[in-house]
Amino acid sequence: MQNRTDAAQAEADADLLARYAAGDAAAARLLSARLTPRLYAHAVRVLGDTAEAEDVTQEAMLRLWRIAPDWRRGEAQVSTWAYRVVANLCTDRLRRRPATPLEAVAEPSDPAPGPEALLQAQARDAALQQALNTLPARQRQAVVLRHIDGLGNVEIAQVLQIGIEAVESLTARGKRALKAALAGRRDELGYEDD
Repeated sequence: MQNRTDAAQAEADADLLARYAAGDAAAARLLSARLTPRLYAHAVRVLGDTAEAEDVTQEAMLRLWRIAPDWRRGEAQVSTWAYRVVANLCTDRLRRRPATPLEAVAEPSDPAPGPEALLQAQARDAALQQALNTLPARQRQAVVLRHIDGLGNVEIAQVLQIGIEAVESLTARGKRALKAALAGRRDELGYEDD
């Protein structure tokens, strides 16, 4: 059933892109509303920076609009293509960053106080992001695409332009590294041992 839903979603995305290429501005708004939040969330997780993630997402959508008239239906899914563009843009930005030791980066503070549950969730998100930032870029992208964005191995392989076995290896190594990085913080993050 999930595959049928995914196929219907992919077909709907392709229809919207074709309508945009034919001059339908409403189709562009609909496709943007469907793709932008997912692409942005992926970029935030990979880059760890909301401003850079906004730039990457905007650039990916601009590229999609530019290629819309030449889109060849059936060669790739619109969402997979867009994820690949975001992944490549994130990789480019990560390569340009100066190498800064993790210890030299100041821990961000949260200026808005809130209920305890919100603070706990924010601490967990921050710990996960900090741990993700320690992974090599390809591992980070594979883990984020699989376990946060919910893509399957076949889609991840297309986005990262690697084989399925390489995806499985990257995600397995990334999960092990994340588990090791977060193991000593269970109590601090509010996880109780069962």
